[in-house]
Amino acid sequence: MSRAPAGYLSPVRRPTWLTAWSLLLSACLFLPPPASAANPRSSLEIRALATQGAPPPAGEVASGALDGQFTPVPWKPLRQAAGIHWVRLQSTRSIGHPAIPVVTVGSGADALIDLYPQGAAGTPAPLIRAAVLPGFGGTRETIFLVPGAGLQAGQVLYARLQAAAPAADRMYFATGTLSGALARGARHALMISLACGALAALALATAAMWLVLADRLFILYAAMTGLQALYLAYFSGEAFRWPWLAAGSVLAPYAWNVPVALSGALASLFAREIADLRHTSPRTYGVFGWLAAAFAALALANLGRLIGLGQIVVAIGNLMFLGAGIFVLIVAFLAWRRGNRAAGWFLLAWVLLETFAILTSARLLFTRAASDEALFYYGLPGSMVASAILTSLGVADRLRQQRHALTEAERRAKTDPLTGVLNRRSLLEQLEAVCRDARANKLPVAVLFLDLDFFKSINDSYGHAAGDACLSAIVQPIQAELRQSDIIGRYGGEEFVVVLSGADNAAAQPIAERIRLRVAEICIQAHEAPIQMTCSIGVASSDPLNVWGEALIAQADAAVYAAKRLGRNRVQVAMPIAA
Repeated sequence: MSRAPAGYLSPVRRPTWLTAWSLLLSACLFLPPPASAANPRSSLEIRALATQGAPPPAGEVASGALDGQFTPVPWKPLRQAAGIHWVRLQSTRSIGHPAIPVVTVGSGADALIDLYPQGAAGTPAPLIRAAVLPGFGGTRETIFLVPGAGLQAGQVLYARLQAAAPAADRMYFATGTLSGALARGARHALMISLACGALAALALATAAMWLVLADRLFILYAAMTGLQALYLAYFSGEAFRWPWLAAGSVLAPYAWNVPVALSGALASLFAREIADLRHTSPRTYGVFGWLAAAFAALALANLGRLIGLGQIVVAIGNLMFLGAGIFVLIVAFLAWRRGNRAAGWFLLAWVLLETFAILTSARLLFTRAASDEALFYYGLPGSMVASAILTSLGVADRLRQQRHALTEAERRAKTDPLTGVLNRRSLLEQLEAVCRDARANKLPVAVLFLDLDFFKSINDSYGHAAGDACLSAIVQPIQAELRQSDIIGRYGGEEFVVVLSGADNAAAQPIAERIRLRVAEICIQAHEAPIQMTCSIGVASSDPLNVWGEALIAQADAAVYAAKRLGRNRVQVAMPIAA
């Protein structure tokens, strides 16, 4: 009794580290079976030859003498098996002029495929290979030209399949046209190239920014994105046709498994940095460090394939990616809920990336990449690029927050916490800068020294809270009389200094008078009675005095003492002493 060749009919799962993710969604996805003899959408009726002992020669098979020993193949996909096997293909449709008919055979990259026409006498010549197109996960499509005037319904071809070892690679057969097959391959190559180019550009640009800003978040993002580009290039198979990267063909499947494991390690380190876990949750920060070390060990564990531990490594990798992905989602969500906008961007990117990774893996379990072009060649690469862009927005938002925090810290270091104006040190620094510019441009500088009258009695009678209220209340009336270029600062206690650039005594004195009047109008309501304030103001200008910087303040301070001796609540201008 004849039987189908062992190995090709066993539905073995593809060993990818996304498999565990796919199990979460595969139950709710509509996953149609691949084309076969039992599938009416198939363009070929497929039968397999059951052989005992040595496989028959090509001449005997192609002559049709063994057609009675070929048995129908059920809809389950063919899988790669060790040794030499024969498959009989009978077309169910015709493809004629002007199209050039072809037969496409999908297989693992290490499988040797030859197609023979029926009826050839002697030693038949195999069909010409028109092209070999790369596929996801180390697979490929070999395009064979159909000889003669075209492909006729009922026409028979024989496929000789040879492999050194069994594998989970899906094998499939389909008819089409040469122009369609080449156009499809060009489309796929273009989309993968654009996606990898975009990821590589983002990685290089961010690495350049790291050289300038020296923020570890940049180098983590650059390395993670670069490894994702490398993973996509090799996993899609396109990298095996590119200069330099083609050398990685001898390293498959390490060429994509190692980069994706290292990318997981860097993603763990990146996630803890962008979520600011060092300050908000040190224990979780440490967990991410151990997780990164585990992914690095997983990359090294690929060497286990050399001693037959490949499936164990794959199973461990599946569990790690599943658990780490959920853990990152939870941590990023909690960080976003705490107000971390950068973590929110990363959360969006992670959800998008993992959703398409799950969908892609689920589809690979049940069908081939070429049958779902929108997902594999548009959705997956597009999601990786969009995720990288969203993550870069998170990095930018993190820098914005840091810059805002630094600006706020600088502002607090320069301002008086009670009144919000410059403190004494910043005031003196600004005064020196104004005087330096004024001297260079031969312009005057005026200083107003303002001192609240009887301030000590306010504190003694109404308390320090009332005194603080008085100090805060006079700032706005003073600023109302100033230009945007003028400077105000608290010199100490109840003393304020105003710097008027480009002003002499004639311009400064009216300003001081208006400020004095505004202060006199202020009324602070205390518990016992309203508080009415007055101030004494000294004016000193560099024009008649020929002094600059702190010497101007000293002159204005002396003028204030003169104003107080003359009865307070007045403006006094400092004049040069006659020689």
